[in-house]
Amino acid sequence: MKELTAKEVEQMLNEGKDLNIIDVRETDEVAAGKIPGAENIPLGLLEFRMHELDPSKEYVMVCRSGGRSGRAVQFLESRGFQVINMSGGMLSWEGKTE
Repeated sequence: MKELTAKEVEQMLNEGKDLNIIDVRETDEVAAGKIPGAENIPLGLLEFRMHELDPSKEYVMVCRSGGRSGRAVQFLESRGFQVINMSGGMLSWEGKTE
């Protein structure tokens, strides 16, 4: 499983890289703050909403601590998607939130 740290994701965003970030936390968790531009698709809905994702793009998966996003990475990888887990999740995020 490919992984990036929260710091690496933050650096990439600060450098202007266009990242496709999917936050798999529940909507009430996301309401407390998410990475700017991240799309919220709760893990339990991922199977039903993966048609919204473009198989030609790479996605960075985010959750609270890295566990649920890790499961999301395994699920999407098994279906041919290019995905990276943000290790440490939002608990490690020190950047801006919205």
